[in-house]
Amino acid sequence: MQHVSNGMPATELAEAVWRKSHHSNPEGNCVELAALPDGSVAVRNSRHPQGPALVYTSAEISAFVRGVKDGDFDGLLPAG
Repeated sequence: MQHVSNGMPATELAEAVWRKSHHSNPEGNCVELAALPDGSVAVRNSRHPQGPALVYTSAEISAFVRGVKDGDFDGLLPAG
């Protein structure tokens, strides 16, 4: 079994099928996510697909998504 760690090259996640939001902007400034076989989720910068991938547990991603839906991070974005 492959060893998965934070900051690993995304190219080492050969089984990953990367997805990005339909809200991504035309300049390609977005993040992509991929479900991994062990249930964790990898995140990478779409502008640097070979760059590092951060790997989170499903519980961590779930907490983040719930926080986004609840508006917990709204103050991090510019108004508008």
